[in-house]
Amino acid sequence: MTQTDNSLLDSHSASLAARLAWIFLILATLYLCYFHNLGAIGFVGPDEPRYAWIARDMVETGDWVTPRLYGKPWFEKPPLYYWGAALSFKLFGVSEAAARFPSALSALFATLAMAWLAWRVYGAQTARWLLLLLPTTVGMIGFSHAAATDMPFAGTLTIAMVFAARLLGLVPESSTSFTSSTSFNSFFFGFFLGLAVLAKGPAAIILVGGAVLLWAIFTSRWRDAFRCLHPVAIASFCLTALPWYILCARRNPDFFRIFIIEHNFKRYFTPEFQHIQPFWFYIPVILVALFPWSIFLVPSSQRAFTTDRKSHPEWALFLFFVLWAAFPLLFFSISKSKLPGYALPSLPPLGMLIASAVTKQSLQRESSPRWPLLFTGAALLLFGLGLQRQSGKIPILLCAGPVCGITRIWLLAVAGGIAVAVLALLRRARLALIALVCVTVFLVVEIDRFLPNLDPGISARDATQAVRNVWPDFSSEKATIWHLNRPFVYQLNFYFRRDLPEWQPQDPQSVWVFVAKDNVKAAGVLGLECVKFAVYPAVIPCRNSASVGGLSAPGGSGGGERRSDRQPR
Repeated sequence: MTQTDNSLLDSHSASLAARLAWIFLILATLYLCYFHNLGAIGFVGPDEPRYAWIARDMVETGDWVTPRLYGKPWFEKPPLYYWGAALSFKLFGVSEAAARFPSALSALFATLAMAWLAWRVYGAQTARWLLLLLPTTVGMIGFSHAAATDMPFAGTLTIAMVFAARLLGLVPESSTSFTSSTSFNSFFFGFFLGLAVLAKGPAAIILVGGAVLLWAIFTSRWRDAFRCLHPVAIASFCLTALPWYILCARRNPDFFRIFIIEHNFKRYFTPEFQHIQPFWFYIPVILVALFPWSIFLVPSSQRAFTTDRKSHPEWALFLFFVLWAAFPLLFFSISKSKLPGYALPSLPPLGMLIASAVTKQSLQRESSPRWPLLFTGAALLLFGLGLQRQSGKIPILLCAGPVCGITRIWLLAVAGGIAVAVLALLRRARLALIALVCVTVFLVVEIDRFLPNLDPGISARDATQAVRNVWPDFSSEKATIWHLNRPFVYQLNFYFRRDLPEWQPQDPQSVWVFVAKDNVKAAGVLGLECVKFAVYPAVIPCRNSASVGGLSAPGGSGGGERRSDRQPR
């Protein structure tokens, strides 16, 4: 059992006004980082439109067992995200914000679970800092705004690990509390582990089991580790995860072959899915995902060399967080298929370690985290200056000034970096930390305002809206595509609610053909007249002159890449 000394907190008890300020800052941070302007841009990449399509199909067909893409079974991922997005569509209507809401909610629940754990094992001060630090990391902000399975998986896995910490005896409990019973903790451990398996598959069992097994090896606390195999935990897990797998397999005989063999074993052991990266890939990914708090990993890791492993009561707890963060990175580093989202389960425990280190240092003036804050302030300053110099080179940007909001972003980064550095030099650690939180939150707000300017270049939403506004007689039934890359194909399919076929020159029936900027000249040679808007959409609609006469419109162009392979990966 680990219990930390919270006596420092008594000497720093806050006044009512200070507590209200903390509450306001925490609530504002959680909302602005996780929920603000979720629909700022249209669906991007190939995954968001596909997952949103499947969720919308569940709502419209009433079949919540078999995921379907374009009317055909789709077994790339389990259904937890689809269920969440489908419920969101029923409550709020079909939109980008509704599709991303389950990810934002998962991020919130994961953060609150970690804050509760921080409060129980390190004290209220660490819990408050965690509620500010974790939501302001790039990784948590980015994945909470994505209509994908990564954040629901990381969120449910995080909560399962919180209950695992209780089963391992790492959380001080009241002997009279019902919630401290082994059966209670076992039930919810199995339940949330089952949800994680429903979010992304059997990898959840490996990540949790691997971290707990390594912890038991290093601490020799096997008896505590075996509590995770309590019969109540096993029963709860089976009742949560297995019903869908059994039902889906009964309705679809090829489910296990496609899901288990192709999308799990082949994805891990072979480069078939073309996500090949070097072994060290997750080192820069983690550093970026934890920004602006990345450098605080250094003082956090110093505890591994200064803690007495045999006598210090925090060693087992510290090791638990380290292994919780390290095992997913090691496991996926060995994989032949690597994506940034695979590192997401490591962010909550790393956030805990950073929040704990920041709390201890900020409470003691002589060891205040001055140099990490100086480094972070300099990084913000360089980011702002670099953005100012490179803003005019962004090819999909129409303007690079106050109209687009890019100036406000780089000015805020520069001013914020200077403020954090100055406060650090003055040894105002707490003020510098709060300033860093505020600068990050303001940057999130400004970037959310700026994102619609990028929408035409990264999403097909703008093109679908523009063509309908300019030509009210447009019909998606007569629309096709020609040599578009996979992301734009899936985006157009979602917005037009049909699987658009590839245009063939000998086919005179198609009136509208969507092409990419690089193929506009080739389209003209084939007899297509590209419609041009005042904006610069990445996907440009063209008239088929074989079916419809010439047509003139305002000018513009866009971006994209040629790709004829439309098979999902």
